[in-house]
Amino acid sequence: MENTHYDTCVIGAGISGLSTTAFLLEEQPEQRVLLLEQSDTAGGAISSFAQDGYLAEWGPHGFLDNCEESRRLVTLAGLDGERELAPLGEFVRYVCLDGRLRCIPQTPLKVLREPLIPLSAKLRVLGELWQGPLSGEPSVAQWVEHRFGKALLPFADAAFTGTYAGDVHRLKIDAVMAGVRELEGQHGSVLRGLARRFCRRRAAAKECEGEERGGRCGKGRGLPAMTSFSSGMGRLPQALAEQLAAKVSLRYNTEVTAIKKSDQGWEVSAAGHRFCCRDLVLALPVNRSLALINQVEGLAPPPRLTIPEARLATVLLGFDQAAEIPFGFGYLAPESEQRYALGALFSSHMFPGRAPAGHQLMEVLVGGRRHPERLAEDDDTLINQVYRDLGQLMHLPKAPCLRRVLRPRAGIPQLEEGYTQLLSWRRQLMAAEAGLHLCGFGWKGIGLNDMIKEGQRMAGRIAERQGDEGQAELKGVYF
Repeated sequence: MENTHYDTCVIGAGISGLSTTAFLLEEQPEQRVLLLEQSDTAGGAISSFAQDGYLAEWGPHGFLDNCEESRRLVTLAGLDGERELAPLGEFVRYVCLDGRLRCIPQTPLKVLREPLIPLSAKLRVLGELWQGPLSGEPSVAQWVEHRFGKALLPFADAAFTGTYAGDVHRLKIDAVMAGVRELEGQHGSVLRGLARRFCRRRAAAKECEGEERGGRCGKGRGLPAMTSFSSGMGRLPQALAEQLAAKVSLRYNTEVTAIKKSDQGWEVSAAGHRFCCRDLVLALPVNRSLALINQVEGLAPPPRLTIPEARLATVLLGFDQAAEIPFGFGYLAPESEQRYALGALFSSHMFPGRAPAGHQLMEVLVGGRRHPERLAEDDDTLINQVYRDLGQLMHLPKAPCLRRVLRPRAGIPQLEEGYTQLLSWRRQLMAAEAGLHLCGFGWKGIGLNDMIKEGQRMAGRIAERQGDEGQAELKGVYF
């Protein structure tokens, strides 16, 4: 007879559901876990694409290696030997300014030394020390202009375009950089808070030097590295699913249609079956979680039923060695430049094996929150517009030998008006319902490290009933 009773049911086999399950079994290997996925494969937004010797990504291209939880997850997946690293300190990035690509250093002092903005604008940045905290819930653009001056808006625009494909006039600074806002409130200045934080880290580093020489200190130095895998990012969820398949009940093509509270905890309806569990994990994108929760009687309704999403098309262009693609990660273009493409990744520079021998690959991003209309254009139009746009920024003497458009399979949640209220509701809901756990794409961020950290926290919450979220993380900004 089929088992329908489990300790924990995890809905969604994307990176959030997989990491929650992997970390939970690491803590409590005796757990009876049911993992449900509506599609026929694991990974959610993470999926790789291969054609004619080229390797590209439908979704995220990697994650920074400065997250302990992510490093641990790679080990649990058995992929330590398949990692590929592209250090930020070795691979430069570019921002399109005044119609040309400008190299952007990855450290604040080097940025200030570069002739990217006039001296008066640099002095205005230092004036942040005497600029009081901005009240309310400002947009990223409002906050950056208030704290650092208008000259830095194009750089903020580029950075958040690269992360969210979003609009800095709609994204809320409290949502995307809560740690920086806490720093601003505590110290009255971001620069002052960063300086004090640096001093504390320096003191801690000195204490750690002896242990480091003995190989016992785990603290890293310098800039992080972008991490991927030799067969693409799709390898991570694939390997995790393979590891978990022998330990849990993993069901594909099983869409959850309803959830409800029961005497035993929770009841899940999916594909004509009903499953009971003590702990229920909704490891889904925000909007899909809200749609399920809104049906449940007895729960506080969410303050909103949806949040906006941005969608990106990725245009793959393969060239031979005649194309003069600048060395580095790629470039981003702020909206003020009025470019067709939001930016591009120089994929074959970052990781080996992304293009056939003697060839190069660029993955060009189009659409986003500001230009969703461009995704309605046919493939030939997208390719021709992108090729024309890039040809104004670099020397491309020959037509591309690979031309392919990857249409979006998922939207990118946008952390805009009302998002912080939604997070507050989520926190109160999970405090009231000890057996309900919400994580996934858009909850507490959209990066892989964000989601893996939340997966680890959900596993700890189930295993030890730990519910405290702690202090907001101070995230770095990388172009």
